[in-house]
Amino acid sequence: MSTTNGQWYPPEWPERIRLLSAGELTPVTPRRAATVLLLRDGPYEKAGQDAPQDAQGGDGEHTPDEFDAAARPRAARESAGPPEPAATPEAPETPPEHLPDAAGGAVGPAVYMLRRRASMAFAGGAYAYPGGSVDPRDERMVTWAGPSRAQWARRLGLDPSESTQAQAIVCAAVRETFEEAGVLLAGPTPHTVVADTTGDDWEADRAALVARDLSFAEFLDRRGLVLRSDLLGCWARWITPEFEPRRYDTWFFVAALPRGQRTRNASTEADRTVWIRPGDAADGYDRGELLMMPPTIATLRQLADYGSVADALAAATDRDLTPVLARARVENGELVLSWPGHDEFTKHIPGATGGPSA
Repeated sequence: MSTTNGQWYPPEWPERIRLLSAGELTPVTPRRAATVLLLRDGPYEKAGQDAPQDAQGGDGEHTPDEFDAAARPRAARESAGPPEPAATPEAPETPPEHLPDAAGGAVGPAVYMLRRRASMAFAGGAYAYPGGSVDPRDERMVTWAGPSRAQWARRLGLDPSESTQAQAIVCAAVRETFEEAGVLLAGPTPHTVVADTTGDDWEADRAALVARDLSFAEFLDRRGLVLRSDLLGCWARWITPEFEPRRYDTWFFVAALPRGQRTRNASTEADRTVWIRPGDAADGYDRGELLMMPPTIATLRQLADYGSVADALAAATDRDLTPVLARARVENGELVLSWPGHDEFTKHIPGATGGPSA
């Protein structure tokens, strides 16, 4: 359910808010999760128009994309040491004429989004990014490049002693991106990235990861790969409201699509994928054409001002990761639902009865 714009708003929420306010609902402990905003400079689709689906379920995007050391968060570049010389980037395709230029004439980066199947119990029909829950096996040791696990713990807002848990969150981000988009942020050395993840052998490993027949650590070890944590920048952290039965404590990361790799709809949870400029996606949301959860539209609006992938990744270093958690209160006979720092999502629900704040 949504309102006049594309905000995802389940019809059962008002009653659950009332139960929580009355002390009759016990909040579920959120599961840790990670999601990745894959970014690229170059062509993308107009809001409301999805990329064509190919026969294998891919998104029809087969243009190699640029990747070099500049497209990494600043702190990651400093801690990872000097990179190998980057290949000369290929010239991007000319943007479609119907797409407006950003300030200064730059088109700006595109973000990869998928639409969750309408049959999904949580946020069915909503546009989102590749991501999912942390697997307990994501804590298993992997060959690692980039900031240390302790540095990641501090960046993610965890206790310094939770370095293993920090690794699990970063591993979940990389693993889920490979599982759902076929994109892998790992390479044979600390300064390289695999150039191609297509082929039957890669698909067999991806399917084994999805089925949990193979842990991510086993997958990397089998292929002799190093996890490139320096290619990720952490952008935001949102926690599902206390009145929602399916709760997640989710870290949102940004990353550049590695040169040569191709996205495809590898997820059984999605029925459509698209590369789209954040501003155009936000316009589609505002018109009620694209359904989204608050964290999704909030991150899109934040990204819309950046002129390139490198600019967005550099900005990730200084992003505030204070968790955003919805609050509900009774005010003048109404239930008021709000997300601190994000006034556009505030809802006023008439007919509320008295009770304590949620």
